[in-house]
Amino acid sequence: MTLSRRVASAALLALAATAGAHAQDFPTKPLRIVVPTGAGGITDIVARIVAARLGERLGQNVLIDNRPGASGIIGSEIVARAPPDGYTLLMVFPSHPVNPALKLRLPYDTIRDFAPITTVTTVSLVLVVPPALPAQDVPSLIALAKRDKLTYASVGAGSLGHLGAELFRSMAAIDLTNIAYRSAPDAQAALLRGEVSMFFDTPITAAPHVREGRLRALGISTRERSALFPGVPTIAETLAGYEVLGWNGILAPAATPDAIVQRLNREIGAILADPEVKRQLDQQGATPAPSTPEAFGQRIRVDVAKWADIIRQAGIRPD
Repeated sequence: MTLSRRVASAALLALAATAGAHAQDFPTKPLRIVVPTGAGGITDIVARIVAARLGERLGQNVLIDNRPGASGIIGSEIVARAPPDGYTLLMVFPSHPVNPALKLRLPYDTIRDFAPITTVTTVSLVLVVPPALPAQDVPSLIALAKRDKLTYASVGAGSLGHLGAELFRSMAAIDLTNIAYRSAPDAQAALLRGEVSMFFDTPITAAPHVREGRLRALGISTRERSALFPGVPTIAETLAGYEVLGWNGILAPAATPDAIVQRLNREIGAILADPEVKRQLDQQGATPAPSTPEAFGQRIRVDVAKWADIIRQAGIRPD
């Protein structure tokens, strides 16, 4: 071995030893979870539930840092550029794998610049329509859409509800017109007024209106039925293979030592197994969904490819 190679090898061993020592001592100071949305939304609520318990288990404060804007890109860039030491984490949601297809230039690589830690929760969407719409289930809705012009509400290009509707349109081979609103409450209000034909809503916000008869639930977007709507079939029972899964998960900067990634994975997994935490998440319509880092990374890669195809088929141009 040449002198230069021996020096390089020694440097790598020293770096690995230093990283191992830091991982063994981790954590020695407060942690920060960057939430790339505003306060009060489901991603923020889930992050705060996890942060409170994680701080107890690690013996350090875990702070929430809300950095909303640009479909999560602003907060994600902060974490992509942070030191890979486990002290700065990112709570992501499905816009993370959607953004590469919507943006010509991202200030980070969605896959290479992050180390997956775990999926935290999953959530379904529920396809709801106004009671006046003459469709009692997904098959009759599809038949209606083949005869009449129907519209769907969304919260802009790339939102999960928008992509869910576009996947539904594509798989059902029907024409639908997207009517975009500024927020989910605005979209839901338009549906309640009968201004649009359908909306892919979150179960927790749709449930009160369905119970009171102001909306009709036709289908669940995930492969399993929703606990909030046990009698409502999945859309996949009509359109085989249909699935739109909302989720939250935690990432760290790339090159974070594996020992730290595994420690955080174990701690968060234990938190999500706690009955009280499960109860808190159930109240938000979310299901605890701990995973291995590898499985979470695979979910992101699959979603990047899946939504790129749907966005391309929908004719949405990246900006």
